[in-house]
Amino acid sequence: MINKTVGENIRMLRENAEFTQSNLAHFMNVDQSLISKVEKGERTLSADMLEKIAALFGVTVEQIESQPITASKLSFAFRGSDFSVEEMEAMAAINKIALNSEVMRVLLKEERA
Repeated sequence: MINKTVGENIRMLRENAEFTQSNLAHFMNVDQSLISKVEKGERTLSADMLEKIAALFGVTVEQIESQPITASKLSFAFRGSDFSVEEMEAMAAINKIALNSEVMRVLLKEERA
C-alpha cells in the first residue's frame, strides 16, 4: 500500500530547501521520474532511500511517514538548486550529526529526570 503522506512530505521538504526534483534524483542516483511518482503517491521508496532523504533534510524517517510533517528545527539554511552530489552528501552528514545530537540531548534529559 502506498502512503501518499510520504510523497507529500518529501515534496514539501524538497520545496522548502528549494531543491528541484532533478537535484533530489541526482542525489539519490535515480531518475527524476521516480521522484515525481513518489511525490504523487504513485511509487514507494526503499527504507535505505527514505533514510538518505531524511538525513538530507534533517528529519527522521518517522517524521517523513507521519502526517503532517513539521519543519525540523535542526534543518540548516542551505538554499539553492545548483548543489553537487558531494555537497548534498555533506549536508546530509551534517544533518545526521545534528539529529543524533538532539536525540542524545533528549535521552540525557530523560535520564536526569
